[in-house]
Amino acid sequence: MEEQLPDFSDYLHAFRRYRNSIVAIALVVFVIGATATWLWPATYKSSATILIKEQDIPPDLVRSTVTSFAAQRIQAIKQRVLARPNLLKIIDKYGLYKEERRRLTTEEIIEEMREHIGLELIGANVVDPRTGRPTAATIAFQLSFEGKNPAQVQKVANELMSLYLTENLRERSEKASETYTFLKREAERLNEEIKTRQAALATFKEKYANVLPELQELNLSMMNRAETELEDIDNQIQSQEQIRIFLKSQLAQLKPFGADASLDPRTRLQALRTEYLRLLARYSADHPDVIRTRREIEGLEKEIGLVDSSAEQLRQIEALRSELGSLREKYAPEHPDVVRLERQIAALEQSISSPDASLPDTSSKLSSAAADNPDNPAYIQLQAQLEAADAELRSLHRQKENLKAKLEEYARRLTETPQVEREYSTLRRELQNSIDEYQAIRAKLTAAEIGEQLEKDSKGERFEIVEPPVLPEKPEKPNRPAMLFLSFVLALGSGFGYAALRQAIDKSVRGTRGVENATGAPPLAVIPYLESDREKSRRKNRTMRRAAAAIGAIIIALTLLHNFWMPLDVLWYKALRKVDVAINT
Repeated sequence: MEEQLPDFSDYLHAFRRYRNSIVAIALVVFVIGATATWLWPATYKSSATILIKEQDIPPDLVRSTVTSFAAQRIQAIKQRVLARPNLLKIIDKYGLYKEERRRLTTEEIIEEMREHIGLELIGANVVDPRTGRPTAATIAFQLSFEGKNPAQVQKVANELMSLYLTENLRERSEKASETYTFLKREAERLNEEIKTRQAALATFKEKYANVLPELQELNLSMMNRAETELEDIDNQIQSQEQIRIFLKSQLAQLKPFGADASLDPRTRLQALRTEYLRLLARYSADHPDVIRTRREIEGLEKEIGLVDSSAEQLRQIEALRSELGSLREKYAPEHPDVVRLERQIAALEQSISSPDASLPDTSSKLSSAAADNPDNPAYIQLQAQLEAADAELRSLHRQKENLKAKLEEYARRLTETPQVEREYSTLRRELQNSIDEYQAIRAKLTAAEIGEQLEKDSKGERFEIVEPPVLPEKPEKPNRPAMLFLSFVLALGSGFGYAALRQAIDKSVRGTRGVENATGAPPLAVIPYLESDREKSRRKNRTMRRAAAAIGAIIIALTLLHNFWMPLDVLWYKALRKVDVAINT
């Protein structure tokens, strides 16, 4: 036969059968829960709300050197505040965990205190001024402490709040000071580096003063100028040489002495000798002019003695040779003027090397003042011009040598400049990089100095107390009404669960369904249960006891509600106010 599952009526009958057990079990469970709720020690909590206030001066004007996020900084401060020395100092100061000290180690007590300290960040959606995008930011945080003694909890929470505020100020001041010190040290280092690089660059400039890259254009310009001057000097030399040749040719055609009879006999003799050699170069020895000049010379020699004219003849030969060189450039060797000058030069050279027997001895050592002092004004003028031309020519040659030396020097400079430029550029680049870095560090140092002063004056981002710790009036834990309600629910569940379990394991036959399930056929008739007078009296007594128990439970519940959750008068007024609000709306 197929077994039928119990339905709701079966369970309802089971609850009726086991109602005494259900009440007993529920009452025991509820009493245990209520006792635990009553004996659970109260835990008080005192909290402080601290606002993270932005700096007073706009960041666009003065930027703080502490750039970490508030949440990150709060977590770092938490690690410092909750350090072992700080917590031990607070425990000793306020006499915390006296009972726990007898059975727990110091580390366990510190760990328990850390669990009792709460930190909750309060965030908000704000617009980042740098990016203009909405972002989540920490604007405040709540610091709390839990304990058994309300006064101690408030004092410890206040002590922790002071530590957070002090640690925040100290951390910000230290970071600002460390930033300023670091930048100052970097600025000093870069300043010394700049001095060293400047000294190295100055030494390099002194060593290669004339071949620096910035002087390349100047050296090239000076070289071009020297080449132009050298070309001009060459032109002047060529012109001066032509003038010199011309003057020599003109000088060779003049007589150094005049024909005046009033001249000194020695001067006259010297002039006649010169004239005689000139005539001898043109005519034969039998020519009348030659004979006349020779007789006059012999007469003057008898009168005054011998006069040496070799110096004058040498000067004439030099002048004639200069004139001959100029004519050879213009005419052919067979030209009459060229032939005439060659004959005249040959005659003068012959007269000096082997003088004519009919003439006085020209090798005599006697000197004559007239031979070195010509009296012909034109001759003297040309001779002075020739000497000036020679002096100018010598000066031009010296200038040419100087210009050649300068050109060599400028060429050397231009050749060495590319080789020097590499090292020079490296030195300048390193110096400029150091200067740029130093200027950047100086700008940051100024900002760091302002930021340090900002932190000293407490004008930067800081913690501001919004709500200080107060003395807790109600315990934070346990939540006794909730625990009582939970105990009541657990008690009912335990009672009804016991009844359901008994019904599930009970195999006895009950009711018409049980008989039908057991025999497979429905019963012919059902005889109801007839109570006796004793059973009726017993049932009435049980009903009265149950009513009394219910009234007692209600009284106990109201007493617990009044003592552990809310006074009944307050609850009554709140209920009336809510009803009034509901009616009016």
